[in-house]
Amino acid sequence: MKTYNLALIPGDGIGVDVTDAAIEVLGAAAKDRFAFKTTTFPWSCEYYLEHGSMMPDDGVETLRGFDAIYLGAVGWPETVPDSVSLHGLLLPIRKAFNQYANIRPHRLLAGVEGPLKTEGFDILCIRENTEGEYSGAGGRVHQGKDNEVAVETSVFTRAGVERILRFGFEQARARRGLLTSVTKSNAQKYSMVFWDEVTRELAAEYPDVTVSHMHIDAMAAKMVMAPQDLDVVVASNLFGDILTDLGAAIQGGLGFAASANINPDRSAPSMFEPVHGSAPDIAGKNIANPIAAIWSVAQMLEHLGEADAAAAVLGAIETATGKGIGIRPGLNTTQEITAAVIAALEA
Repeated sequence: MKTYNLALIPGDGIGVDVTDAAIEVLGAAAKDRFAFKTTTFPWSCEYYLEHGSMMPDDGVETLRGFDAIYLGAVGWPETVPDSVSLHGLLLPIRKAFNQYANIRPHRLLAGVEGPLKTEGFDILCIRENTEGEYSGAGGRVHQGKDNEVAVETSVFTRAGVERILRFGFEQARARRGLLTSVTKSNAQKYSMVFWDEVTRELAAEYPDVTVSHMHIDAMAAKMVMAPQDLDVVVASNLFGDILTDLGAAIQGGLGFAASANINPDRSAPSMFEPVHGSAPDIAGKNIANPIAAIWSVAQMLEHLGEADAAAAVLGAIETATGKGIGIRPGLNTTQEITAAVIAALEA
């Protein structure tokens, strides 16, 4: 029986709550299939206040030897600015391990009613995860003065754009054969025109995939008006970030927002996380919805090659939601939802 070595970073707020729930479900899914060992790291905003950094200097190298990383949530803006927590933990891990493909699934689970008048949709958003608008290139001068200047430069490399688009084409080929590339090339005449050009170049290699190009504003409208027409959506770091929060909203809320930060060539571990944030106001109250965290476990299992276990976890989630458990905020406790998913797994 194979044993996986997993790094856990529960982080802040409800990240701790949902990580506990996710690992409970992982234990039920592992039965008679595989084994796993976990090592928990206390890296968080609390750690920052004590040590002056979100993780130790050797944090990235410490994580390198694990099969996968599971992250709960990071952020406690009352004490640590989000710009510090994000750039001190999440972004360095993504970049150091070349986790350039951020995968977020958006669909209505059984029993869940989203805010739209649509019977269903199944969208896979692929977000470029290591460069673009979040490259961190820029600076500020004359701070605090009338002539203060802030410059933030987006960085788009041919290698970076081509590999995320190629990843999207491969995902589309394995699904319904539809790919939508999202830019704003009518306004950003260098970076986004470049992205469009690379998309057209690669499209010639994938004649079996139907490609469409949309501007980010039109895409936001389409996700509300006709999400059922979308299959695989590929976007830059910033546009992907925005669209996937919209995707979470139309699928019933952030409690269903699972994600995977993937290193496709497997030269380093990938990282899996719900993206609902740390929600400090409800931390420790046993009311956070753990479904996004559990769904992220299913993504992790699929990446590790445990396809049957991944399918079982997703099926168990839908069994629970199909019975009306966890479908709306405040309807069930964290532990009730977790127990329902485990019961479905064990049935």
